[in-house]
Amino acid sequence: MPYLKMEVGELQTNAYFFYSVSNRHCFVIDPGAETEKILALIEREKLLPQAVILTHGHADHVGAVAELLVHFHIPLWLHAADEKEMRSQVNREFAALFGIALPLPANRLLTGGEELTVGDLCLKVVHSPGHSAGSILLYGEGLLFTGDTLFKDDVGRTDLPGGDEGQLRGSLDKIRKFPAATVILPGHGDASTLERELKSNPYL
Repeated sequence: MPYLKMEVGELQTNAYFFYSVSNRHCFVIDPGAETEKILALIEREKLLPQAVILTHGHADHVGAVAELLVHFHIPLWLHAADEKEMRSQVNREFAALFGIALPLPANRLLTGGEELTVGDLCLKVVHSPGHSAGSILLYGEGLLFTGDTLFKDDVGRTDLPGGDEGQLRGSLDKIRKFPAATVILPGHGDASTLERELKSNPYL
């Protein structure tokens, strides 16, 4: 499956659209802000959103969720631990600072190990705590959406509530086991490959 990427919001969060060429069905991943911009892309590309999936619940990844759920009548999928974390005092204050409305509770709470399937769309969920308690990786078609767990040449911070450096190391161990040719699609910044990160990322 191909994907599209769009940087949104003041923190330049990567919103992704994992879609089927045959029927234009798509999963919207981490729509962090700028709903109108996201809607324009969806209309231009004739995409048909089937669900919003969050790699984690931090405010900079959720800003457009509430409006997209209403506009397309689609569900929100999120790890159970970050459903709670998303509504923490710190995250609510962060959201207020950027004028972000937190979404209603998720329709489906994930735990890791699920295959999220709609038609020919399929992404495997891998729990990857460390940046937040409920961070997840999404893997399919040689693509790995890593959220803020792994970036090009860097990893996510662990000093926010729910962060844990030891857990992050364990999550990086999981990433090492993917095929070397896997395309890394992080929550911020440029794409990479696992082969490149194994050679150049000091945390791997």
